[in-house]
Amino acid sequence: MTNILTRSIDAPVPSKINTQVPGYYRIAVGDFEITALYDGYVDFDRNLFMHAPDSEIQALLQKMYINAPAIQGSGNIYVVNTGSNLILVDTGAADTFGESLGWVERNLIASGYQPSQIDTVLMTHLHADHVAGLIAADGSRAFPNADIYVAKREADFWLSDDPQLRAPDAVAQVTQIARRSVAPYIEAGRFKTFEAGDMLAPGVRSMPLPGHTPGHTGFVFTSEGERFFTWGDAIHNQALQFARPEIAIEFDVDTTASVATRRAILAEAASTGEIVSAAHLPFPGMGRVRIEGDGYAWVPLEFGPVHRAEHVHIYTSSRK
Repeated sequence: MTNILTRSIDAPVPSKINTQVPGYYRIAVGDFEITALYDGYVDFDRNLFMHAPDSEIQALLQKMYINAPAIQGSGNIYVVNTGSNLILVDTGAADTFGESLGWVERNLIASGYQPSQIDTVLMTHLHADHVAGLIAADGSRAFPNADIYVAKREADFWLSDDPQLRAPDAVAQVTQIARRSVAPYIEAGRFKTFEAGDMLAPGVRSMPLPGHTPGHTGFVFTSEGERFFTWGDAIHNQALQFARPEIAIEFDVDTTASVATRRAILAEAASTGEIVSAAHLPFPGMGRVRIEGDGYAWVPLEFGPVHRAEHVHIYTSSRK
């Protein structure tokens, strides 16, 4: 076969770049500005998902062209600028999962913010890939001017010494990371708890989403009649758990509760059409939910400007 391409530039082809764009993406929700930050990725073994035959799980994955035994999940963190507060929802994994995660700080800076500007951190739960980013490599507070807010039930489960409240010994490593991560904030008097459903600030409400952990919490941000609901780990995979909400993941502390929570939030999101997000859906993890058959389907947001232009050229058809 004859090669018809020729290079007209008298210089060698440059080396491949091998890096991705900075991991952030913005949308407006009313007067609030939401910035998604990419913390990296983690691979989930297919066998972690349960409550469905392996043949069905494999078929659902293949339908979305996911053919590898390991299923890639993003680490999505959210910054909400309300005009009064600069809020971070979760903090990422830091160095606890190797080089594939731990990119929150660099992407926060790339997005135009500094860690010192964060005044509030809302924790969906205290698993390592959400809480470990609270501390810098030297053990100091990564967000030195922030107060940390955790649901009281979640704090009791991971941090309490009361045997009636604390996590079982089988998850000792998770408990250790959680305690180490929040310790400097407790020492500085910047660790606070809230009750399920509490209003935390104007337009910012906590929403209990139990199952993944006992105090697992989502957050609803409302401005000018628009809502953004971030789900944390209430759902882990777009190919499996929208179509079959009953599919749980091994990391859930209470799979029965996690399935009930997932069914409820999917039904609500499909009804309202509001923008929702989850921590491990493909970055930026933002989209809407629609009904499909006996289950649901994920409709990711399109890339676009933060605010639509007032005057947009519209192409119209010449057909009568």
